[in-house]
Order: sequence, then C-alpha cells, then structure tokens
Amino acid sequence: MPRLDDHFWSCSCLASERHKKHPRTAAGGLAAKVEEMISPTVTNPSSLADHSPGNSHPSHRHRSASMSGHSCSSTSSHTNSWHHHLVQRSLVLFSVGVVLALVLNLLQIQRNVTLFPEEVIATIFSSAWWVPPCCGTAAAVVGLLYPCIDSHLGEPHKFKREWASVMRCIAVFVGINHASAKLDFANNVQLSLTLAALSLGLWWTFDRSRSGLGLGITIAFLATLITQFLVYNGVYQYTSPDFLYIRSWLPCIFFSGGVTVGNIGRQLAMGVPEKPHSD
Repeated sequence: MPRLDDHFWSCSCLASERHKKHPRTAAGGLAAKVEEMISPTVTNPSSLADHSPGNSHPSHRHRSASMSGHSCSSTSSHTNSWHHHLVQRSLVLFSVGVVLALVLNLLQIQRNVTLFPEEVIATIFSSAWWVPPCCGTAAAVVGLLYPCIDSHLGEPHKFKREWASVMRCIAVFVGINHASAKLDFANNVQLSLTLAALSLGLWWTFDRSRSGLGLGITIAFLATLITQFLVYNGVYQYTSPDFLYIRSWLPCIFFSGGVTVGNIGRQLAMGVPEKPHSD
C-alpha cells in the first residue's frame, strides 16, 4: 500500500504546479487585452495625424486656399470663354438671317409673290423694316438650338462637318426659294410637292439626323402659324393663296431654311468649349 506521506507529497506538488500555471495564464490574458487596446492606435496613425497640431499649420491652410482659388479662377475663365463664343455665334447667325431675309424677300417681291404696302416697297430695301431683324433673331435662335439639342440627346452631328458643305447647303436653299418664285406649274399643289421633295433632298444630303428632321418640321409648323397670323391681320399678303391665307409651298421653304441655318449653327459650334456645370 502507498504510504500516506507520498500521497501528501503528490498533492502538494500538483497544487504548486497549478498555482504556477494560473499566474502565467492571467498574465497572458492581461497582455492580450493591453495589445488589443494599443493595436488600433498603432495600425491607424492617420487618426493621430488628423488631430496632430501640425495639420492645422498656417502653410497648409494657405496651400488649400490657393488651390481652391485657382480652381475657382479656372472655372470663371472657362465660363467667360463659353459666353464669349455664344455671343459671337449669335451675332454671326443674326447677320446671316438678315442677309438671307433681304435677298430672298426681295426675290419674292419682284415676282409679285409677296405684297407689301406701297410705302414699304419704296424703301431702300424694298421690304418692311421689321422683316430683317425678325429673321435675324429667328436665325440666331434656330442656329443655337440645333447644337444644343444634339448635345442634350448625346448625338453629336458629324455628317459632312466642313464649311464647303455648309456653303453648298446655303446655295441649294437659295435655289429652292428661287424655284418657288420662278417655276410655273399648272397649280400650286404640283409646285408644293416639288418643293417638298427638294427640301427633303436638302435634309438628306446635308443633315440626315433625326434631331434635324424633327426641328425642321417643328420650325416649319411654327413659322407657318406665325405667317398665317400676320397675313390674317393685314400686315402683308400673298397672291393666289391656296393654304388658308398663304401659299401651300411656304412650309417647305421654312423647313429647308431651318435645316440650312441649323447646319451653320452646328459648324460654328465646332471647337467651342462645353458649357460649364455648376455643382
């Protein structure tokens, strides 16, 4: 049988070993907790840097202020450049509209298609004073609207984008207007169909865009309504009207004129900086 003192000796040894292991375990757990508390601070020094006094140094504030001032000045210069190009294009389109109105209206008056009062015909331009500025304003609005609609739809017009094509389009438009005054048909319906085919041919040759077709039709519709209103109120009149108070081929002239001025506006808008966006 085992002796009693051996039993007490083994128990005391086990107790002492258990007592030695317990402080080591407690010390290890305490060290782990301290390490967990310190590690976020060590691994994320940016948080300390954000609150460091060096970050609020006057040189840092001066650098950030200068950078913001430089961005504001560049945005302001870009806006001024865009407005400068807008004014230039508006003046060019207005001048084109005035010249076309004087030339084409004079042709219509000479062929007795459009009749103005006698005191108007006696003026130097043989046209009413309000016709050139109204046509110039309409040309500026239409010429600026075409590239704006293209940009809004995200479909930039790239078909025949050169000045030679634009000049040919102007020549064809003048020819269509000349044909409306010079050609003699059995009735106005045949003339209207011929001019409609020529106007669609002008759009297909120099434009071919859905936005150009839609705007041309809209311009023809609105201009026809305005002309009907003016003739109805006796401002001027047309000989042999067959479409209420006007000639039936007049919408074709408005359509081809809108396409022509739109091509001029698109060509002028090429290379112009985009409109700055205010955030």
